[in-house]
Amino acid sequence: MLLGRTANGLYWMTRYIERAENMARLVDAGLRLALTLTESSAEEWRSVVISSGTRADFEARHDAYDARAAWEFLLRDPQNPSSVISSIETARSNARMVRTALTREAWESINEAWMSLRRLLAAPVDERELPAVLDAIKRETAQIRGAFHGTMLRNEIFDFARLGTYVERADNTARILDVKYYVLLPSAAWVGSSLDNHQWESILRSVSAHRSYRWVYDAEYRPTSIAEYLILNRRMPRSLAFCYSAIGGSLRYLLEEYGERHTCQEIAEGMEQKLRARSIEEIFEDGLHEFLTEFIRDNNNLGAQVAHDYRFY
Repeated sequence: MLLGRTANGLYWMTRYIERAENMARLVDAGLRLALTLTESSAEEWRSVVISSGTRADFEARHDAYDARAAWEFLLRDPQNPSSVISSIETARSNARMVRTALTREAWESINEAWMSLRRLLAAPVDERELPAVLDAIKRETAQIRGAFHGTMLRNEIFDFARLGTYVERADNTARILDVKYYVLLPSAAWVGSSLDNHQWESILRSVSAHRSYRWVYDAEYRPTSIAEYLILNRRMPRSLAFCYSAIGGSLRYLLEEYGERHTCQEIAEGMEQKLRARSIEEIFEDGLHEFLTEFIRDNNNLGAQVAHDYRFY
């Protein structure tokens, strides 16, 4: 049986790699949403910081939601434990701890990404360079994922790492969707307008789902269709349903490997079933923000239960 300490290192290594990428995606969402308005973008950047879960830390150090202050805080502030630079640093530290459980290619891809992002984020990011910087962060993390998936044996080492990736991804997709519900449109009359639809399109682009959405729906951008795609579509690799299909699969493999059923399996199965049973119309009727808030809480509870059940200490 894999040591709990090693399982912990693998789980958090991949969570922080995914967090680095998704923090870049949140900044991308904020940048795209801010560009849709001609007035102050402070509210959009406030929504991004809130959705990142770092509001208290940001407000303790900044007086206002200035765009530059927000992206600097989320990308390169070493005192923000969820910033891109902090996340890749923590991921590498965990990778070093479990170095013998990784292939050479997997370790080298993490180490090289760490060196590359340290250079990239060593100086303040100019607004004109921000899109290229965000693309570079996403590219580096994608290369880590490619090396890991292309070389690692599909055993319990792989499953604990995969759990970290998809618990984090589910959290971040829910948070990116929730950004839309923190954005203040000019008035209620704008809901369903071209401005509102453009903001939803921006959400799709921030999770690299713009083109694939058109393949599936072949229609104009509609809030219900976009939310359905990012929540319930089981073939979209960043959707909540896809993430929980992957989480459930890894937990079932661990059940087979160790022959012991835990509470985390029951929680994951319940969440997977809930995503299968709900329609997007029901979710909107009950309140999308309320659904996402509950999902984020339950997803966090699952992560804590995995740590408890497999003795991450």
